[in-house]
Amino acid sequence: MAITVERSFRVDASRSAVAAYLEDFTHTQQWDPGTVACRRLDVGPIAVGARWENTSRFRGRETTLHYRLLIRRPERLVFRGENRTVQATDDIAILPNGPGSLITYRATLRFKRVFRLAEPLLRGAFDELADAVQARLPEVLETLPTSGR
Repeated sequence: MAITVERSFRVDASRSAVAAYLEDFTHTQQWDPGTVACRRLDVGPIAVGARWENTSRFRGRETTLHYRLLIRRPERLVFRGENRTVQATDDIAILPNGPGSLITYRATLRFKRVFRLAEPLLRGAFDELADAVQARLPEVLETLPTSGR
């Protein structure tokens, strides 16, 4: 079992600008209300395999996941984070939409071992968090360039 939340929205920013911004997972501090800190664990250009340490606050508790960039294409970014209790996958589709972009953000959380029992209780809270991301992320992306797909 897993919890999956998905939200889609349109922004005026170009697909290339959106992808360049979102591929740097440290930016989650700006658009994910749950993220309290995120730092890159390696150096050099961002490429498949790049790694981050992300600390989030959820329901009053902090947890740290180590993320890795799994897929990096102009139209899709996939990050996977993991710790001893959960595996999180952030799958972001970025498609041209008129002069701007259509973004579909899907987060999937798979709890491990006994923690799976909490999934039904946490589903609503993750929906609320996804709503908060949908409210904040477009605001941030609207500050990016609008030309150059």
